[in-house]
Amino acid sequence: MYDVIVIGAGVTGAAIARELSKYEYEGKVAVLERASDICEGTSKANSGIVHAGHDATPGTLKAKLNVLGNQRMEQLSKELDFPFKRNGTLVLCFDGKDRDKMQELLKKGRLNGVEGLRIIEAEEIQRLEPNVSNEACAALYAPSGGIVCPFGLTAALAENACENGVEFYLNTKVERIRKSPAGYVLQTSAGIFESQIIVNAAGLYADALHNMVSEKKLHIVPRKGEYCLFDKAVGGYVSHTIFQLPTRYGKGVLVTPTVHGNLMMGPTAVDIEDKEGTNTTEEGIADLLKRGGLSIKRVPAEKIITSFAGLRAHEDGGDFVIEEVEDAQGFIDVAGIESPGLTCAPAIGEYVAGMVLER
Repeated sequence: MYDVIVIGAGVTGAAIARELSKYEYEGKVAVLERASDICEGTSKANSGIVHAGHDATPGTLKAKLNVLGNQRMEQLSKELDFPFKRNGTLVLCFDGKDRDKMQELLKKGRLNGVEGLRIIEAEEIQRLEPNVSNEACAALYAPSGGIVCPFGLTAALAENACENGVEFYLNTKVERIRKSPAGYVLQTSAGIFESQIIVNAAGLYADALHNMVSEKKLHIVPRKGEYCLFDKAVGGYVSHTIFQLPTRYGKGVLVTPTVHGNLMMGPTAVDIEDKEGTNTTEEGIADLLKRGGLSIKRVPAEKIITSFAGLRAHEDGGDFVIEEVEDAQGFIDVAGIESPGLTCAPAIGEYVAGMVLER
């Protein structure tokens, strides 16, 4: 019998496990992961961006946890020794008619508590980023934005949790969950586990696990994003992370350096049905290069070394779902953790650990 079982060993599950490992329990904490290693789902294939926090709607969990996660990332990188750089971000505006949208982002960011936000004009954009398109007439500049290695962050969190006594079970797929007098019984591909409290951080499959215990159903859509990674020879093509004004599908195609010295472009955003559909497509990559090319003067396509796709867990409500399930006491959902989930992970860990401690 465990005190707490966390389902899912992505960056969110690893962050929660690390926070839980700071506290003394009569029993133990475990993490169950269906894949053969940690960081095999959404955490494996994403932009590696530490968002400043100007995009999320004020008052939402995304807004609150984004800014907190951003603030904690630098110190966490020093404590756990993973690559992180605060390189700053630019959100480009290409049409003077869209300045009101940029002003709205500025207003939202300030309401969310993002520091240092300001709007800059074309001349300063070109001074900061000579390879950015001359069509950019203005930009929202966020100096607190950064970049991180998703693998390094997740591995560091999980390693620290493990050192602190959390038990990790890989190749352990949860197949059935039932309530018991003491909490929950989990039937898995590797045997039976029991726990007083369950934390559902299963990414794309969080809805399936939630729906095993609750009459109020959850629905998560896989949102595919395709990326291109460029050779280190063009790693300095831009120094900031370059966004475009966002749409209802997200923050658009970005161009960014990586902490490893490469250049990266992506993602696209297409809702699909297959939760394992991480294949790239000719159409997707062509669309990516076309839209990413709006931000820079020339796409160095000859320097592409690989392409890949990742899936984001989009919940119908649009915000993170982090709560104890109303009709399943002791079952805590951490679902719909899409962008800016990577940024939020340290803050989500603290938030959920606090919920567990309250119980």
